[in-house]
Amino acid sequence: MSFRVRPAGNDDFQAIYEMAKLTGGGFTNLPPDRGSLVEKLIRSEKAFEAEIESPTDDLYLMVLENVEAGQVRGTCQIFGVVGREWPFYSYRLSTLTQTSKALAKTFRAETLTLCTDFEGCSEVGGLFLHPAERAGGLGLLLARSRYLFIKKHRNRFAGRLLAELRGVMDESGRSPFWDSVGGKFFGMDFREADEFNAMYGTQFIADLMPKTPIYTALLPDSARAVIGVPHASGRAAMKMLENEGFAFDCYVDIFDAGPTVSAATDQVRTIRDSRELTLSGVAADVEGEPMMLAAGHLKSFAACYGAVRVQPDGSAMIRPETAELLALRPGESFLAMGR
Repeated sequence: MSFRVRPAGNDDFQAIYEMAKLTGGGFTNLPPDRGSLVEKLIRSEKAFEAEIESPTDDLYLMVLENVEAGQVRGTCQIFGVVGREWPFYSYRLSTLTQTSKALAKTFRAETLTLCTDFEGCSEVGGLFLHPAERAGGLGLLLARSRYLFIKKHRNRFAGRLLAELRGVMDESGRSPFWDSVGGKFFGMDFREADEFNAMYGTQFIADLMPKTPIYTALLPDSARAVIGVPHASGRAAMKMLENEGFAFDCYVDIFDAGPTVSAATDQVRTIRDSRELTLSGVAADVEGEPMMLAAGHLKSFAACYGAVRVQPDGSAMIRPETAELLALRPGESFLAMGR
């Protein structure tokens, strides 16, 4: 397999833009807007070049490349910290219990409260795989490459990771939750609000969104039914996140009510269980179930699948083509993680 994940560069712009047009909307971290994508690439390039010792408001944009074919077929992103430059808003879903002695009844009202509880966390997002490549574990490679990058650059990321999943939309791109909540206050449809957020940030939310709790009982059934439910195309991503240890804790996106999940960074499965090995050499006869491998620092980072033969002294052998994908030489270390 000649696929690898690596940092995005300026030459990847057109491929990323074409993939952004395939998302179908509601994908805030990958808007089909040329200006926004150029800004992302510039911001990412600066992040990969910076030498820092603590989490900052950086964006790391990576791509999945078919090296043999010279094609970019997927993308993913990591945010060093959220909520510092712009507020990071969520709805917290909670229950208010009230009892009437006169009626001898207890009522439980579900509410949505605007909050910024995830300020200071790191975020993984922007995961998109070209529809023609959704087989062979490439989605898993894209997703886990982010955690391997975090482990290799641990000081750049916070103690908690979050991920937002796209919420439910109909075939025309309308969000039943947005139409029932945000749309009442912003005078724009879901697609317009989502694109505005992707290009200009969230300050307009702070300016116009009501701060008082919203009782979900006042919402139509169509809106209540999608709260905390991922888009059909995001169910596989949700499963991968859950397998890594992420959990839903009653936070949802303020636009489409898609679920927000989180985990302690050091307890994410790939970060916790991946093993650091030292390359002792390469050999064409290395066999076995391919593992997920990652090597390199910042701009030289790369991740791919490859067979590994672990030696009795703890060093390891890999195939020449795998070493080439990772630009890895004998004596250098790399991370390995089974599927």
